[in-house]
Amino acid sequence: MSEVRGGCLCGGLRYTLNSEPKSVTICHCSHCQKSSGSAFSVNVIAAEADLSFAGEMAAYPDKADSGNTLNRRFCPKCGSSIGSQSAARPGMFVLKAGTLDDPSSLTGVIDQIWTRSAQPWVKFAFETPSFERARA
Repeated sequence: MSEVRGGCLCGGLRYTLNSEPKSVTICHCSHCQKSSGSAFSVNVIAAEADLSFAGEMAAYPDKADSGNTLNRRFCPKCGSSIGSQSAARPGMFVLKAGTLDDPSSLTGVIDQIWTRSAQPWVKFAFETPSFERARA
């Protein structure tokens, strides 16, 4: 994967990632479930310095299950969740994989976190390291 592009549902907010993601993580925390409207969120962890955004982006400060404050970023027009930033991980941006123009370009999931909050009916057809809370 070289350059990755993505954006919101209405197209008013676009981004370009100019490097390989640092990792791809499935998060089962209750906040990711609510913000994604699904049973989990597939997150692409990237360096902020390698991302460029075009368009307006809003933020919602959310106290995560970890106790850290996440700035959940979204399109103010259509409400699409784009990702999040945390002071606990300076210089990193967590993109929502569903916002990629071509999510099939992801090379694979590295791990799952917050599995203690996973819905009991969610089963994957692959094995990956799993953590009841966030990675250490």
